[in-house]
Amino acid sequence: MVPMTRLLLCDDHAMFRQGLRSILESEEGFRVIGEAANGREAVRYALETRPDVVLMDIQMPELDGVAATKAILGERPDTKVIILTMYRQDRYVFEAIKAGARGYLLKDADANDLIDAIQRVAAGETLLSAEMAASILDEFRRYGELPRHPDHALSELTEREEDILRLLAQGRSNLEIADALGVSEKTVRNRLSEIFSKLRLNNRTQAALYALREGIATLEPGGDPL
Repeated sequence: MVPMTRLLLCDDHAMFRQGLRSILESEEGFRVIGEAANGREAVRYALETRPDVVLMDIQMPELDGVAATKAILGERPDTKVIILTMYRQDRYVFEAIKAGARGYLLKDADANDLIDAIQRVAAGETLLSAEMAASILDEFRRYGELPRHPDHALSELTEREEDILRLLAQGRSNLEIADALGVSEKTVRNRLSEIFSKLRLNNRTQAALYALREGIATLEPGGDPL
């Protein structure tokens, strides 16, 4: 049986929500449990219905997508939020990712990209292009917002854990990391949990940024999404 992913659609355009619902409900394993037409509804419905994944528009009345994302994750940090946007370099997208969103999806993405994005995020991955990751790293450096870690934290990682962290920062999925290292996907997931614990990190985005800052990995322009 295909695991069911429960979805909340948040956008102030009814026709866009209807189009999303039509696409998603035709896909096995997805269930749309609610729709929100503004940011306050998005927060209320997310806290009431506890969706697995929230598709969140940036520009909404009453409360924008960034504020709504912060409010939801402040109460339900395990909720996975994907930002919907028309622009790759929208400043609001950057702020939402800093707030804990798992990445962004362009509104003109095709149905296959939409489905793949939701499946990846539901599985615990992050959708973040190399370009966006580099921009976030620059912003953190500019404003001194990168969390500092004990000097010994990096030395706590094993050689294999550094390999996994490097591949994660280069945009590889758990399956791709497993294939590259000749281990199981479950092993990668377990090792990532250990890495997060050792480095005092909360998610893949923070881990990727940490790897970039510490020189464990580099990003080439136009790289694959994280």
